[in-house]
Amino acid sequence: MLISVEISEKSFGNKVLYHDLDFEIQVGEKIGLIGRNGTGKSTLLHLITGEDTDFEGDISKKRGTVVISSRQEHFGHESKTVLEYIQGDLPEYAHLTHIIDTYPETMGDDRKKIQEFSDALERFGQLEYYQIEDEIKQAFDSYQIDPAKMHQSVGSLSGGQKRMVELIKVQRSRGHIALIDEPTNHMDFVAKASFVKWLRATPEAVLVITHDRDVLGVVDRILEIRDGKCYSFRGNYDAYLRANTSQVTNQVNEYELSQRRILNLEEDVIRFRRLKEKSRTPGTIRRFKSQEQKAISQIKELSQTAKPSFWIDQESASGMNDKLTAAYDKHKTKNIKVTTRKKEDSNAGRLLIQATKVSLGYEGLPLFDDVSFILREGERLRFHGRNGAGKSTFVQAIMAEATGVPLASQCFAGTIEIAKEIKIGLYEQEINPRFLEMTLNQALEQILDEKKQPVSAQKIKQLLSDYLFNPMSDGQMLVSNLSGGQKARIQLIAMLVDDPQVLILDEPTNHLDLPSIEELENAMQAYHGAIIYISHDSYFAKKLAGDTILIDG
Repeated sequence: MLISVEISEKSFGNKVLYHDLDFEIQVGEKIGLIGRNGTGKSTLLHLITGEDTDFEGDISKKRGTVVISSRQEHFGHESKTVLEYIQGDLPEYAHLTHIIDTYPETMGDDRKKIQEFSDALERFGQLEYYQIEDEIKQAFDSYQIDPAKMHQSVGSLSGGQKRMVELIKVQRSRGHIALIDEPTNHMDFVAKASFVKWLRATPEAVLVITHDRDVLGVVDRILEIRDGKCYSFRGNYDAYLRANTSQVTNQVNEYELSQRRILNLEEDVIRFRRLKEKSRTPGTIRRFKSQEQKAISQIKELSQTAKPSFWIDQESASGMNDKLTAAYDKHKTKNIKVTTRKKEDSNAGRLLIQATKVSLGYEGLPLFDDVSFILREGERLRFHGRNGAGKSTFVQAIMAEATGVPLASQCFAGTIEIAKEIKIGLYEQEINPRFLEMTLNQALEQILDEKKQPVSAQKIKQLLSDYLFNPMSDGQMLVSNLSGGQKARIQLIAMLVDDPQVLILDEPTNHLDLPSIEELENAMQAYHGAIIYISHDSYFAKKLAGDTILIDG
């Protein structure tokens, strides 16, 4: 056993996040951590690292265990070069470097210091730190980051680049366990393949928060945080789906029986009251009163049991019998409600966007040349290529043509033509920064206004409810304080709220949990407009299908 987690309670204000949550991590084990948005996955990593100690329970580690984790915020590190930042977080690096750099000037004939210096040199070599800069450079190439950025400040990096730097740091640290939060968000298919290869081969244990099904396909075990507890599923994603189906169907049966039991007891209460009122002898009255009180007590006990969260993937759910399907549909956990264009609103075959021999780039240098396509209503088109090849730049060019906003990149050749009076819904990788300091209510009001949709308190509350926000309380939350998954749901609202004829999705599955991804896939398959999408999620791409435009320079 490497780490043992036993948390009797963890709360935020009045909200109980976990109760009686426990699990163990074994040496070398690869674990995927999943759960609905807001269930406390990132918080759990903070508890294991010791960044958060405000909980009841115990987290114990095997003596000498080195825990390495990816950092979410970089306050205080902005001025360091990326190389200095990575080196500074490597186990023993700072201590060993201090000895190697300073002892030659101070140790003289001091035998103790000479031995410490000699040990430090040997340990530095054992950890392979003499080649560290070359290794980090190779990792930058693998994740398609310009190696020159190693010598730039951490503060100069984009959010996606910082995520890659954290991953490189964790992989090179070679601790006993690595804790990683959503590593493949913003990765292209080559970088993700590199990460999956590392995950398979690395000797250390890894606990990774992810809903990337390609990553979950290679783990040894999946832990799911649900209803404040932790459920363990041996095997990879496919094994999880099978085991989850079995577990949830049992829970649905048990819950359905408890609800029927409550209904029967309520009928018993009414019956005992009537019998008590008709009785004439004190003994009979006492007997029916006692039975009435017993039934009420049992109702209270059964009603205090919280309703479990029920989710079964669509494919597994389709194999259930009718009786179980009806019970599951009745009790399943609410999911986001994505509403899209109906068939009667579409004009099949209508030409919407045409690109002819387009070349785009920056500062006189084209990213790609001679890209052409035709997109008609009802069609799906995937932009595929490595990060930096120009996929998002092409999306920006389409939006510039549609809105009349000046193009940030240069168009060296070709044309982009868009049908008149069509609306395009855009899902970007990250939420627009201008929303961050607004409340959720203010952000939705702004989105509706910009999309020329009626603005009302009722409409905003309906949108909040459809996308799993609490319409009575969440509206006053700052957007900047929302989780990645909650921000992603705002992106979906902004994309769909004015019923566009074309959707453009740039990595839409980043940050979404598994049920939300499934709902999005279903909605996109049912959508009768046209879709352009960028996604390195192989499951999502398989569901949407369509033609592929390879953008590779």
